[in-house]
Amino acid sequence: MSKAAAKKGAKEGEGAKGGRGKKSGAASQTRSIRAGLQFPVGRIHRQLREGRYASRVGAGAPVYLAAVLEYLVAEILELAGNASRDNKRIRIVPRHIQLAVRNDEELNKLLQDVTIAAGGVIPNIHSVLIPKKSKSGEKHESASQDY
Repeated sequence: MSKAAAKKGAKEGEGAKGGRGKKSGAASQTRSIRAGLQFPVGRIHRQLREGRYASRVGAGAPVYLAAVLEYLVAEILELAGNASRDNKRIRIVPRHIQLAVRNDEELNKLLQDVTIAAGGVIPNIHSVLIPKKSKSGEKHESASQDY
């Protein structure tokens, strides 16, 4: 028996509240654990309420939103990890996130109006600017004029 329960005079097996509420053997579970998510369902629920997006927020809305956000973050991090590995780096930096998002058609459409700080641009050289390959048999003359 705990000291707090002993002070209150609670019987064995009852919590500090004197037996009201849940049994002491049942550990409390967060809504994130119940939903099998890593993102905080309770925090998202609070932010939905405080953001005044609607006068009432249902119980399923923060769970669904947390699941969607977790999926998007996992998708972007996987692609950014691949981009960092392609560049022989072990740390994901904003450049890798930019490369991951811009090279994926669906993520690019979702985040087309988003600017990623320190992300840079996608490497691209217009086809007109690429020099034409000369035939191997011919001698390539320089563009300069000899007098």
